[in-house]
Amino acid sequence: MSNWTLKSIPPHDWFLCLDVESYFDHEHDVETIFEEGFTRPIPIGDTDVIVTVFFNGDPDSPEFHIETKESLSKEEIEEANKSLSKILGTNMDIRPLYDQAAEDPLLADKLASLYGLKRMTRANLFEDIQNRIVEMQMNHKPTAKKMMFSVREAYGTALVHNGKSIPAWPRAHQLMKADPMSIRKLGPTKRKGEYLTGLASDMVAGNVDMDHITNCDPQEAYDLLTSIKGIGPTAGQDLMMMRGRPDAVFPSNKK
Repeated sequence: MSNWTLKSIPPHDWFLCLDVESYFDHEHDVETIFEEGFTRPIPIGDTDVIVTVFFNGDPDSPEFHIETKESLSKEEIEEANKSLSKILGTNMDIRPLYDQAAEDPLLADKLASLYGLKRMTRANLFEDIQNRIVEMQMNHKPTAKKMMFSVREAYGTALVHNGKSIPAWPRAHQLMKADPMSIRKLGPTKRKGEYLTGLASDMVAGNVDMDHITNCDPQEAYDLLTSIKGIGPTAGQDLMMMRGRPDAVFPSNKK
C-alpha cells in the first residue's frame, strides 16, 4: 500500500465539485465521496492503478491525501501525480481571477459563493475526448455514463477495488482494435464507435499527438481538436478547457 499528499494552489474547494455531475463517472456516488473518498483508475506508465483521494476541506490550504493498495515507487507516484494534478486542477492558479473581479458588479458575488471551485477533468485528454464523444447529443447523462463505463469494461484493463469492478479507461492501442459495431452493442452509435476507433488508430500511427495538443497554444489546440472526427466547435472549446491550463480561445462565439 502507498499513500502520499498532493498539495494544490489555493484557493481550491474541491467539495464544490460534488455538485457538478459531469465531473464524475458511472461508478461514483457523490453522496458518499465526502466520507469514503473519490476512487478511480489512473494510468501509470504501462499499467493502471486504482487510487482513492481524500480532500482536507480547507480552500486556503488545500491538500489531497492519496491512497492505493499497490506499493508504488517514488517515480510511479510522480507519474500518478501528473494525472491527479490534471484531474483535480491542483496546478491551476485562479487567484488572479478573484483579484481582478473582486469589485465587479456581476462577478463578485458569484465568485464569492463559488470560492475555490476549479474545473475537474479526466486523467488525460484522450479520456476526456472518449467521454465527450460517447456523451454527445445525449440528454440523459446517467445513460451516457453507463455507456462509457461499458466501453471501459470491454476495452480497458480490468481492475477490481473492494470487490467492485472499476475498469480502466481504454488506451489507444486497446481501443483501435475494437469493431465499431461491437461498440454499438454497448450503447453508443456506430458512428461514435468509428470516431473512437479512428482516433485511437491515428494516435497509434502518430498522426494525432495528445501531448502536443495538451501543451501547445490555445488556437492551435482548438484547430487540432476540431480536426478530429466527431469534435465540433463547441466540443473543441470544452475540451480545450480540460487541458488543465487557464488559457483558451472561443472562436465559435465570435461574430
